[in-house]
Amino acid sequence: MSAEEPLFRVVRGVPTAEELAALVGAIIVRTRPATAPAPTTASAWARSGRPGNSSGWRAAGLPR
Repeated sequence: MSAEEPLFRVVRGVPTAEELAALVGAIIVRTRPATAPAPTTASAWARSGRPGNSSGWRAAGLPR
């Protein structure tokens, strides 16, 4: 593929500049490798609201 050769071409219809920009954006997002979000450490307060937490909201305010 040469530098002047387009990466894609429209074969039917007449898209607007905005439609082409949206298409290019979608293609760029789809071609990026997926990365996992960085793990975060939840606070005791945040953990207290999760289902299955036996200590409940009262323990969230207690010192460790």
